Parts: sequence; structure tokens; C-alpha cells
Amino acid sequence: MMDTVLLPRPDMVLIDVDGTLVDSVPDLAYCVDAMMNELGMPERGEGRVRHWVGNGVERLVKRALIDQLDGEPDEALFAKALPVFEALYRENTSKRSCLYQGVKESLDFLKTTGVRIGCVTNKASQFTLPLLQDLGVHDYFEITICGDMVERKKPDPMPLLQAAEQLETEPQASMMLGDSMSDVKAARAAGFQIVCMSYGYNHGEDIRDYNPDAVVDSMAEIKDIIDW
Repeated sequence: MMDTVLLPRPDMVLIDVDGTLVDSVPDLAYCVDAMMNELGMPERGEGRVRHWVGNGVERLVKRALIDQLDGEPDEALFAKALPVFEALYRENTSKRSCLYQGVKESLDFLKTTGVRIGCVTNKASQFTLPLLQDLGVHDYFEITICGDMVERKKPDPMPLLQAAEQLETEPQASMMLGDSMSDVKAARAAGFQIVCMSYGYNHGEDIRDYNPDAVVDSMAEIKDIIDW
């Protein structure tokens, strides 16, 4: 853990999905490699995919096509590749993915505190909702805001502010649990507290470099770093 000073108790906690709740890379990597095979291109492998995830399916497909983090593929190739990936991922959303250690324990604890609990992700609803159902955590959340439900995704604060409005909580009394610079930027812009997981997907960078309010190695540590 990074901090010994207890953080103020929030009225609402919003939680990211990929890299925070769920290690989804095994399924994503499987689908990337199957897509590449179908396109007659080289497989990319789980290591590369782990470095690329965190900004939604479309960005992941683009990164796989160009084999790097930044840049744009040929438009026609992308138009051909995206539906191939989406069809694969619909069939493989939760076959290899799993909750991180401490997640279920943390959600059970949060339920006892009386805080409002929501889920905010850049992942599309067609993938997010079945994944949360399959892994047995969907019903912990009063609200789930996916990337295709809002005009602007994280790092824009819009999804966080929309959740606060729907759950009738003040942003300054709210907390985001995430794993990436996108989560930190969105939380800061929305006026939320932000706690990050040390294990998530941040394109190879140390999340501590983005100065969240705290960094934990397991979501189960939430109960120890907040003044409940």
C-alpha cells in the first residue's frame, strides 16, 4: 500500500472492469490471435495484448493491426477486422477471464458499508454485461455505465459524472477504483477520489507516476485505507 493516512469515506464507489475487477487479457488475446489468423497476418500473443488493452475494443484492434500502441491502420483493413474480432469476442467474453484475487471479498465488504456501488467502463455493453453476469458480480452494481452508453469515454469525466447524477451523489463525495491513467484523469476531472490497482493495464507504465490518492495490490485492501 502507498498511503498510511486514511482516505475519507465516499458516498459512492465506481469501479472499472478490465484490469481492475477482471483479468480479461486471456480472452482478448485469444480473439486477437484468432482474428489475425483469419486475416492471414501474424499472431500478436498475450504479452503484446496485455500492453495494448485499456482503451476499448476498437483501439485494441487497431493496435493489433499495426503491432504498436499508437497510430492508425489502413481503413479498409480495420473495417474488415473489427467485425471479425467482435464476433469472436462475443463467443469468448468470459471463457478464459477471471476476477482478480480480493475482488469478491471487497465487493462483499462494500455492500456492508451502505455506499452506492457502480461500474464504469470503456468496454461496450454487449461484452461488459455478459462478462459481469458470467463472473457473478453483475448484481453488486446499482448502475453499470459502458463505453457505448455515453457520448465520451474515460479519460473524459462524463461517465463518472453521469453515474453520480443517476445515483444522486456529489462528485466530491465519490471514489473511483481503477488501474490506468485514463481512470486517474477521468476521476481528477470529475472531482472524485481515485484509488488504483498496482496490477492493472497501464501500457507498461507504473500507475504511481500518475499520483492517484492511493495504490493497492488487492482490492481487498480498500477496507484498510478508508476511514469507514
